[in-house]
Amino acid sequence: MAEHRSMQRAALLDAARSLLSEGGTEALTFPALAERTGLARSSVYEYFRSRAAVVEELCEADFPVWAAEVSEAMRRESSPEGQVEAYVRRQLALVGDRRHRAVVAISASELDAGAREKIRAAHGGLVAMIVEALREMGHAEPRLAAMLLQGVVDAAVRRIELGAAEEPESITDAAVAMALRGVTG
Repeated sequence: MAEHRSMQRAALLDAARSLLSEGGTEALTFPALAERTGLARSSVYEYFRSRAAVVEELCEADFPVWAAEVSEAMRRESSPEGQVEAYVRRQLALVGDRRHRAVVAISASELDAGAREKIRAAHGGLVAMIVEALREMGHAEPRLAAMLLQGVVDAAVRRIELGAAEEPESITDAAVAMALRGVTG
């Protein structure tokens, strides 16, 4: 019984990722989750009390995986500059990933305070990864620099997500140049 519930919960989360990726937060409804999983709509409520609860669980499941991929890319680099480049490139490479699309859709939605706090904490963990590399590069305020760097990444993500005129590779290269050389690069 517990294994069955666990499998159903995983199927619901997978369906939620698909719905968010395909149609944004408006697509994430309990009737749509029920249809995607073959469950009765009332059964969905046995697993989640609200849309926000689905979002919170997706954040708990997907942000650590995403962060681990960024961390692993950084770990493979020996120089702080290489780590900054890996930090930017790996995040932007994940833009096409279904988990990332779901997280972007979630971030743009109206969420309750608990879900917003989980997203903020997850982003804070991501920003914390790059602080030491920025300190090694000589930044006087590496935490501030890390937050601003994440702002560059977030802007590049939005540009890619919008289907901008530039190719994703060009956007990524520009974000890396800005991260390493500022606006002079």
